Amino acid sequence: VQLQASGGGLVQAGDSLRLSCAASGRNLSRDTVAWFRQTPGKEREFVASEFRFTGGTTRYTDSVKGRFTISRDNAKNTVYLQMNSLKPEDTAIYYCAVDGSLILSSITNAQQYDFWGRGTLVTVSS
Repeated sequence: VQLQASGGGLVQAGDSLRLSCAASGRNLSRDTVAWFRQTPGKEREFVASEFRFTGGTTRYTDSVKGRFTISRDNAKNTVYLQMNSLKPEDTAIYYCAVDGSLILSSITNAQQYDFWGRGTLVTVSS
């Protein structure tokens, strides 16, 4: 299983970015998918997730609600994170993660995910 995250970059505060996470060797349509982020010296932080069942419930960390949207394109086997109104505090390495066996109460917990992408750096300047 390979998860290839892309779409990061250097932007100014208020700009938008869309991160992509393309999967190979695994059918994401049956997985819970998520994005986490990490900055130096800090633990990996939950950002957003979409539960694995049809019409899947989404979860967002409070600081991104109303600005970020997680979605997936099953035909392309790809997960997206649309990030709008970016702030300097959104600066981090963003990781995608997937898992096929999570229960709803666990989808914000990084420890529960079995498969991870390598990360893409997002830098937001003020």
